[in-house]
Amino acid sequence: MTEGDRMTNISNMGTRRFGRVNWLGLYTLAAREVQRFMAVWTQTLLAPLVTAGLFMVIFSIAIGPRRGDVMGVDFTTFIAPGILMMTVIQNAFANTSSSIVISKVQGNIVDTLMPPLSAGEMVLGYMAGGVGRGIFVALAIALGQFVVLGLVPAHPLWMIVFVVLGAAFLSGLGMVAGIFANKFDQMAAITNFVVTPLAFLSGTFYSVQALPPLLNKITHFNPIFYMIDGVRYGMLGISDSSPWLGLCVGVGVTVAISITAWWMFARGYRLKA
Repeated sequence: MTEGDRMTNISNMGTRRFGRVNWLGLYTLAAREVQRFMAVWTQTLLAPLVTAGLFMVIFSIAIGPRRGDVMGVDFTTFIAPGILMMTVIQNAFANTSSSIVISKVQGNIVDTLMPPLSAGEMVLGYMAGGVGRGIFVALAIALGQFVVLGLVPAHPLWMIVFVVLGAAFLSGLGMVAGIFANKFDQMAAITNFVVTPLAFLSGTFYSVQALPPLLNKITHFNPIFYMIDGVRYGMLGISDSSPWLGLCVGVGVTVAISITAWWMFARGYRLKA
């Protein structure tokens, strides 16, 4: 093979597609997003594990002895799945939102927009990074909870499904937030006033059965509630709602937010000067 043939093959790799999908470009974007958080693993993987451990210790000491059993299990065991899932969704959101906002602020978002990637491929590439980070965090926390509490998932498949689904939903939400925000303070406002309240007011530290009727109904409009409740069912075999309902809600909101992110990328909304 001549040098010219080799250069031609390399050039063709950039546009090689199966049907309408640029698999090489999609893989490259996904790999870049994974490498972003792996390069600073002490911040993106170790720090969430420490934070989750602190939540477990503080709530167990402050509330556990007086709280008693919740839905037939001790309080520390009850909050373990919620803390795991809360940490997963926060990290999935942070991965995609920070990647896009930093690129916009630094002015290198064009490096992502110029390659032959469709809007759908960009959504999948960014989402792969967020889901990957969420899964790594989930594995680390689940291992820690197994070592400390002896927790073994009652329904492992359900747990995996809801972890992936929750990470995908928050990755999509992170993309939408990252595209919308033009400055770091706008991103911080979305995190503090939207994502954090949704995560904390979703049954992470309590059963919604203990809430007044009105708050109980309002909580059921929070999609993150179904994610956390689904992981709790997967780990402990108990839940406040049907896991099938949670699966339907999770798939629905994930598809909806993914379509929104696709539309933003396709239109160049707040991305192109």
